[in-house]
Amino acid sequence: MFFIGGITQGSKEIAYRASVFVCSRCGRYGKYEVFMTYLCLSLFFIPVWKWNRRYYVKTTCCGSVYELNPEVGARLARGEDLDIMPGDLTFVSGGNELPAWQNPVRQCQGCGYETTENFTFCPRCGQRLEERRPE
Repeated sequence: MFFIGGITQGSKEIAYRASVFVCSRCGRYGKYEVFMTYLCLSLFFIPVWKWNRRYYVKTTCCGSVYELNPEVGARLARGEDLDIMPGDLTFVSGGNELPAWQNPVRQCQGCGYETTENFTFCPRCGQRLEERRPE
């Protein structure tokens, strides 16, 4: 008797009601794409058992990849309508860093105060902040 089988790695996109967000890596608007990876035992080319399920999120703006909390991922895979919160994500790779002139954080050269606001002068010491310019 012959058994034809094997172990393969697979992935499956999970339907997610994508809401627009501002990406913390690139500062642009984007959406999440959710997918699951797994190992699968197949017999006679029919998937029989899946294990080692991991859930990932990829952003459409810069391509950053995050590992998703397994509980949240499993609930999304079951079809529940959830919002993905920043605490559910662990950064894995990718994403384009912002050029210096687009960086939302500015630092005062005089006192070191950091701000994301578009101030002309430092709110702490009053020194003029450098302008953000394309390189």
